Amino acid sequence: MAERPTDEPDPERLKALEEKLAARRRADAPKPAADDKFRHADMAWRMVIEMVSGLGIGFGIGYGLDVLLGTMPWLMLVFTLLGLVAGVRVMLRTAADMNRTRAASGAADEERI
Repeated sequence: MAERPTDEPDPERLKALEEKLAARRRADAPKPAADDKFRHADMAWRMVIEMVSGLGIGFGIGYGLDVLLGTMPWLMLVFTLLGLVAGVRVMLRTAADMNRTRAASGAADEERI
């Protein structure tokens, strides 16, 4: 006689499915919290460097133009302030990117739950 399908689950298939699910859960497991602290510190240093480099580049351009044109403090002050503004804009853009990334990862975490 031919075997008829039953309503009982196949234990071998269930075991294989459980193994696949366990492997997937291990792969999708969140990273340790210690890495998160370093990422925040890296982003903070990146923002500081962006601000200081904007100031330095503005100062350098202003000083160079002052030496060439003989308008000693004025262009240096103007370009230093422009460098400050540029540094703040880049820093705010970096902060917005961080917030977007955090919101996206938060939404992904909610979907898993």
